[in-house]
Amino acid sequence: MSFGQAISDGFSQYATFSGRSRRSAYWYWVLFVFLGSLVAALLDNILGITIEGATVAGNDSVGWISLVFALAVAIPSLAVTFRRLHDTGRSGWWWLFSLICCIGAIVVFIFCLTDSTPGDNEYGPNPKGA
Repeated sequence: MSFGQAISDGFSQYATFSGRSRRSAYWYWVLFVFLGSLVAALLDNILGITIEGATVAGNDSVGWISLVFALAVAIPSLAVTFRRLHDTGRSGWWWLFSLICCIGAIVVFIFCLTDSTPGDNEYGPNPKGA
C-alpha cells in the first residue's frame, strides 16, 4: 500500500473499527498524522493564530489549525489502530493499554510492529491476500 492509498483508506474508513489493516496502511497513516501535525503547528506559528489561555503538554500556545487537524484525524487514527490490532489477532481494545504510562504504549507499539496473523482470523480475511 502506498502513502496516498493509506491516507485515502484512513479517511474512507473514517470510523470503521472492524476489519483488518496492514502494517503499511497503519504506519503510513502514522507518518501522515505526524507530518500533518508539524505543518499545522508551523502554520499556526507563522500566522500567529492561537487559542488564548490554552495549554497542552506545557506548551502555552495551541493553534486553531493544529486543533482542527487533531480533531479531524482523532477518530480515524483510533479506527486504524483498532484494525491494525485486529490484523495481529488482538482485540482493538488493547489500545487502552497505551494509556498506561510508558509500558502500555511500548506494548501497543510492539503489537503494531508485528506481522499479520496468516490467513483469516476472527476479524476478517488477511488484507495481504485481498
